Amino acid sequence: MASKNGERKLQILQVIAEMLQDPAGEKITTAALAKRLDVSEAALYRHFASKAQMYEGLIEFIESGLFTVINQISANEEQGLRQLHMMVGLLLGFAERNRGLTRVLIGDALVHENERLQLRINQLLDRIEASLKQALRVAISQGSLPAGHDVAAHANLLRCYAMGRWHQFVKSGFRNLPTETWPAQATLLI
Repeated sequence: MASKNGERKLQILQVIAEMLQDPAGEKITTAALAKRLDVSEAALYRHFASKAQMYEGLIEFIESGLFTVINQISANEEQGLRQLHMMVGLLLGFAERNRGLTRVLIGDALVHENERLQLRINQLLDRIEASLKQALRVAISQGSLPAGHDVAAHANLLRCYAMGRWHQFVKSGFRNLPTETWPAQATLLI
């Protein structure tokens, strides 16, 4: 029974993510979600106490997916500048492959939801920025960047760049791919 419950929760999250891929960006309601899953709204609430919990599940999925790879990059790539390049590439590629989740990352899907969800996204973005800072510190220690390099400003610039590419992707109806200008822009930013 526990695995069936877990499977149903995952199915609910997958359907929400699919619904968020709609370029029109309609608000996700539990009624529309239940209809899409062919279940009652009450059945949804057997798996999640609230719609906010459903979004928290999506945020946990995003966080887990991104930080599993970010940690692998940090552990396996010795060069700090290469770590930066790979991390920003990951952020852009993740968005490109996960359109609905990108709407969560930019807060677009959370506009009329519980404010704690946006706080969770902000914490996730702060953790990403901290990872970028660490890669910059590695690059400084390797002599790839000067000792006085402003790590905080550079990491924030890269965070804002990724967020801007995500935003442009969503607002273009998923036509302006986040990775399409990355190769040329990487040489300017890293």
